[in-house]
Amino acid sequence: MILENNFVRLEVLNESHLEFLHEFIHQQEIWKYSLSPINTKEDIKKYVETAIEHYHEGSQLPFIVLDKLTNRYVGSTRLYEISTSNKRAKLGYTWYNKAVQGTKVNKSCKYLLLDYAFNQLDFNRIEFNADVRNEKSIFAMKSLGAEVEGVLRKHTILPDGYCRDTIVLSILKDDWNKDLSEKLQQKLV
Repeated sequence: MILENNFVRLEVLNESHLEFLHEFIHQQEIWKYSLSPINTKEDIKKYVETAIEHYHEGSQLPFIVLDKLTNRYVGSTRLYEISTSNKRAKLGYTWYNKAVQGTKVNKSCKYLLLDYAFNQLDFNRIEFNADVRNEKSIFAMKSLGAEVEGVLRKHTILPDGYCRDTIVLSILKDDWNKDLSEKLQQKLV
């Protein structure tokens, strides 16, 4: 499966992409708030293998992101905790090469995934979760039109032992179809 627009191409993550992801091991700032920090080639291999396993189980739809302007792989994102019976999923596990942060890459990826989730999968809800300290990600989610639903206090213990608070945001299909889709599409012109 491939989702694409003028800026990005999302390809379902598979083992052949592993070699392209090795360059991200040393970009530690992109793993700062990650639940799965990457420090070694073995870490990135396990990250990809776990994503593929969840893909085959039907609980996740992981993608590698190709920046079409540079023709380089620049990150990853996915739908996860997919519940077809409840018509919902979470959108996350998103990280990008520092060089494309703040460009149209993230908004393009989010537009493609939201549009796919709401119009192809017929989901009613897409949820976003983030560490409350990750102000950059929270700002990005709000800029998409995601609404804050609340904060889950002492929600997740990180690999370093820190117990984070998790902010929960969401976009509903009704809001997407009403005007969020068009607003986000205009930001990509």
